[in-house]
Amino acid sequence: MALSQLLYLLSACRIWLTYPVCGFLAMLADLTNEVSPLTLVVMSLERYVAVCYPLRHATIITIRNTGVAIVVVWAFSSLNVLIQVILLLDFPFEELESLQMKDYCSDIAMFLSPIPDHYKKAFTCFLFVSAGVTVTCSYIGVMIAARSASTDKASAHKARKTLLLHLVQLGLSLSSTVHDPLIIAMSKFLDRVAISRIQSILYVCIILLPRCLSALIYGIRDQTIRPILIYHLCCRLKLPRLGSQPT
Repeated sequence: MALSQLLYLLSACRIWLTYPVCGFLAMLADLTNEVSPLTLVVMSLERYVAVCYPLRHATIITIRNTGVAIVVVWAFSSLNVLIQVILLLDFPFEELESLQMKDYCSDIAMFLSPIPDHYKKAFTCFLFVSAGVTVTCSYIGVMIAARSASTDKASAHKARKTLLLHLVQLGLSLSSTVHDPLIIAMSKFLDRVAISRIQSILYVCIILLPRCLSALIYGIRDQTIRPILIYHLCCRLKLPRLGSQPT
């Protein structure tokens, strides 16, 4: 969210960056975007192990294995960013009149040749198809295990709700990938002022809102955070309980 806000403010203030600076910020933002669905995959697999293999959960889900999973997620995402950087470096920058950009800083502006664009689309499709299949299979596995008499029904029910939430989060993360194609498609028949306004609306709806919504949902589900969250959302007003008499 911090990186996306920074790029948005730079565009809103009409600050043109150089290609190297924009490339660094765009690749860093792309890295954090790709970590999100992979993290959901790891969390879904943890819930699957907790329900389907409860006796082995403590030995499989350890602090060490959790650290290894985090390192693998970030290493895989970093490898993808590294490939994109290599593809960008293949562009003959010396043929440009200046390294100063003449447009807003975004990953679209960094697609100076069609190869990085094709690679990003292919990787995005692979990432979300594989993540969606993994989370869906985990959900099916939990549902099958829930019908077993030896399975803790409460734990299985809670795991099903958690995996459904992960599927929703994955869909919200996927919505951010349609931001750039929508802007490109609309730029062909709309003027620049209309595109800027639509881009601001899409930025709030499909980039900022999903990231805020995930934290909000987890806050509401947590029994410790929920009363504090509702207390502040209601402007610190103490709402009377049903059936209680006003004093």
